[in-house]
Amino acid sequence: VAAFITKSFDRLPSEVLSALVVLSCFGASADISLIEVLEREIQQPLIAPLDDAVAHSVLGKRNGEFYFMHDKLQEAAYSMMKPEERCLHHNRYGLALGFVAEREKDDK
Repeated sequence: VAAFITKSFDRLPSEVLSALVVLSCFGASADISLIEVLEREIQQPLIAPLDDAVAHSVLGKRNGEFYFMHDKLQEAAYSMMKPEERCLHHNRYGLALGFVAEREKDDK
């Protein structure tokens, strides 16, 4: 499995790897609508790079969500972050989505 993961990730552009790291913070899968909102908020390409990962069979896409094809792929993407930076990533994405929720609440 380790050789497959290394081979899978070695052929991916850095933008795709970066998007995989973001997705890995949400676990094994995430709704595409959530990723679209996050993409706008953090101003980082996510959907197109994740579609590229689907084309490379690292991710699957169905029923409105992206999902890792294997749990070891998700673990490998998550491990690309330095352990001391993981909480910063989670905080950044959580705050971004929280701001969206507050804006939507205020719009009602």
